[in-house]
Amino acid sequence: MIFSPDPPLLKVRNLSSAYVSGHDIVPVVENVCFDIFPGQCVGIVGESGCGKSAVAMSLVRLLPQPSGRILDGQALFHGEDLLSMPVKRLRSIRGSQIGVIFQEPAQALNPTRRIGDQIAEVLMLHRGLGEQDALARAVELLERVQVAAPQRCARDYPHALSGGMRQRVVIACAIACSPELIIADEPTTALDVTVQQQILSLLRELRRESGAASLLISHDLSVIAQQCDTVCVMYAGRIVESAPVQELYSNPCHAYTRALLAAILSDSAPRKSPLPTLPGSIPAPRDYTPGCRFCQRLGRTGDSLLTPPPFVKISPTHRVEACPLCTNLS
Repeated sequence: MIFSPDPPLLKVRNLSSAYVSGHDIVPVVENVCFDIFPGQCVGIVGESGCGKSAVAMSLVRLLPQPSGRILDGQALFHGEDLLSMPVKRLRSIRGSQIGVIFQEPAQALNPTRRIGDQIAEVLMLHRGLGEQDALARAVELLERVQVAAPQRCARDYPHALSGGMRQRVVIACAIACSPELIIADEPTTALDVTVQQQILSLLRELRRESGAASLLISHDLSVIAQQCDTVCVMYAGRIVESAPVQELYSNPCHAYTRALLAAILSDSAPRKSPLPTLPGSIPAPRDYTPGCRFCQRLGRTGDSLLTPPPFVKISPTHRVEACPLCTNLS
C-alpha cells in the first residue's frame, strides 16, 4: 500500500504514563514514539502486561482513574495535542474523529440500556441527529457490522448477546461517525477462533471501505501479520523494535522479537512436541530496570541494566532498541 505524502495523521512522541499509588509512581509506558499516516494500519504487539493497552488508553486519556497519569509526551492529531488539550475539545474528538474499540465489550456497553439507544447516543452527541433518525441509523450500522436481525438486536440489552455480537456492537459505536482513526484494543480477546476471524475480516473490510487509519493492539503476531502495514514490538513499557510488517518478520533484530516469532506454532511441528515458550517472565512495572529490560528478564547483570539502550535506525523504516546483548545488527 502507498500512503499519502501528507504529514502523519497521528504523531506520538515520548509518551510516558504511570499509575500512582500514594507516593509510588509505577511506570507502565516509557518514551513511546510512532506515527500513523492516513489509511495506514499500525500494530502494537507484545505479551500481556507489556503496556500495549496503556498506550491506547493514554492516547484518548482513558487510563483508569484516579491512579492513571500521563507523565510526558505528545500525541499530535491533525497537529493538536490530545494529551494537553482541554477535556471539552477532547470529548468532541473521541467518538467523532477517533473511534475506540475496547478490549472488553461487556464492560464497554451499559447493561441497563438497549443496544440501539447506545449507538444512537453517539450520533446524537456528535452528529446532532434527532432520536428517531439516530435509531434508524443505529439499525443500519448493526447491519453494516453483520449483526443478524439488526432491528431486533437494537431493542435488546447487552446481556442477551453473545461475546462476538457484543464486539460487533462496540465496533458499530466506534465507526458510527466515520472516524479518521480507529483504535482497536485487542478486539478479539476472549472470542473463539472462528469469531475472531469474522471480527478481523470485518475490521479489514471497514477500513477498506472508509479509508480510516487504525491502531491495532494485539498479543498475536499472526493477527498483526494479517492486518497491519507497520508493527511496533513492545516489551516492559517500551517499544523495542518497529518496522514494516514484512521487513520485521523477515529480519527481526531484537532478541525479544525473535523470541516472539519463534513461539508461533508451526503446522510442520511434530505432534506432541513441546510448545515453544519464552524464557523468564516480564518483571513487574515497579521493578523495571532503567537499562535493557529483556536482559533483566534473562537474569543478566552488568552495565546493560544501568542505561537505556539507544533507539537506532537499521534502515529508513526499521528501528530497534540497540542493546548490544539483545540486538543482532549484522
